[in-house]
Order: sequence, then structure tokens, then C-alpha cells
Amino acid sequence: MSLNDLDLQKTANIKAINCDDVLKKRLYSFGIIVGNQICVTAKSLAKKTIEKKINQSKVALRHSEAINIKVG
Repeated sequence: MSLNDLDLQKTANIKAINCDDVLKKRLYSFGIIVGNQICVTAKSLAKKTIEKKINQSKVALRHSEAINIKVG
């Protein structure tokens, strides 16, 4: 399942990140790394932007970016 499918306030482990190297480096800089836990804390009304909590930081990602992050 992708990060977009994760329900609000649910935590999951990052299983894979399937994207180009530029986006992967950006995600890594936010702490979004395979094996880390991630939690969806908020979604925009149109669900085009999702706020995630990773470690102690909150990060907003576009739908098109979050769909590349597989969790389980």
C-alpha cells in the first residue's frame, strides 16, 4: 500500500521508495528512509497534500510524491 492509502493517525513502516534519484534524495533529507516509521497527521480537503510525522518532524508531501512511498 502507498503512503496515500494510510489512514489518519495510523503509523506504518516505510517498505520501499520508488522514485527518481532527485526525489529520493529530497525524501532522505526529510528522514523518509526505508525502515523508518511514518504517520499521516493531516490531509488537505482535496487530498492533494498530506502532512506526515517522521521522527519528531512534520513534512508535507504532494499526492504525486507520497504515492511513491510504500508502507506496511
